[in-house]
Amino acid sequence: MIPAMPTTQPVVKLTYEDYRTAPPDRRYELLDGDLIMVPAPNLKHQKVQRHLGQRLSQFIAERDLGEFFFAPCDVVLSDTDVVQPDLLFVSGEREHLLSGGDNVRGAPDLVVEILSPATADRDRGYKRALYGRHGVTEYWLVDPTAGTVSIHRQQAGALTVTRIFGREETLRSPLLAGLELRVDDISS
Repeated sequence: MIPAMPTTQPVVKLTYEDYRTAPPDRRYELLDGDLIMVPAPNLKHQKVQRHLGQRLSQFIAERDLGEFFFAPCDVVLSDTDVVQPDLLFVSGEREHLLSGGDNVRGAPDLVVEILSPATADRDRGYKRALYGRHGVTEYWLVDPTAGTVSIHRQQAGALTVTRIFGREETLRSPLLAGLELRVDDISS
């Protein structure tokens, strides 16, 4: 008798088309072909998102720099990677990423993720690497608990921390020249 050989099941990776047919009453991201349900953010997260989003949106609109979006907004980085950053900016120079009208097709100039207990590890690790590989110019990680904003910049296909702003400091961004935001105003 021949001993049974263990068999491995092929790994099924979902695609953007599969993602589009996910139940509409839930929030999902597609990370390396895995459909990940994203829980609703807590109230602190939403408050920080609103404060920061209002200031960034106003700054970008006043200077006619491009388009600014709040989550949920699909960013299709590849057929197996679709994310919904908390905030994102696409410059006028990259407006072709918006040409389909349904989503952002490619790497935004700026992606902002606000850390929450359910997503912090993924935002700091997998998503930071993903955004770096796909060419996001600047990535902000906002930590409402610590009262910090870390700015990561594109360097040779990876996002590297260039500055961490804390309480009582004024955030300045290399990408958005002239922007000045008091961290206390957005993280409290």
